[in-house]
Amino acid sequence: MLLSWFVGLYLAQAQDLRHKDKKAIMEVLEKQVEAWNRQDIEGFMEAYWKSDSLKFIGRNGLTKGWQAALDRYKKNYPDKNAMGVLKFEILNIQGICSHAAVVTGKWILTRSVGNLQGFFSLIFEYIDKKWVIVYDHSI
Repeated sequence: MLLSWFVGLYLAQAQDLRHKDKKAIMEVLEKQVEAWNRQDIEGFMEAYWKSDSLKFIGRNGLTKGWQAALDRYKKNYPDKNAMGVLKFEILNIQGICSHAAVVTGKWILTRSVGNLQGFFSLIFEYIDKKWVIVYDHSI
């Protein structure tokens, strides 16, 4: 019941983002990939809201806060072999309102220690004159 209410609310409020906002979000994601592929986890984390309110859900559960997310990435991807080469395939960017959007996509890591892939849903918000990820659900 709650899920159907949420989906209904989402669809009622969903709107097309302006082209410049979609472009800005895509630039954030492109910078993330570039940072990852040069083994710059801190640069990768620039896409995230630097707040204790940031939420990240992965296969090991919920991580709260920017610093905790950074620490998690550093622990799980300690070197070039673990990080590999990242690629995103963006499936959809949908506006929620004028200052928020949901991005769904696929992530692919090509690594010498074994490839990984999965899907993500990101909630972006326009905060302090830039688009940042405030919620990340990656599996």
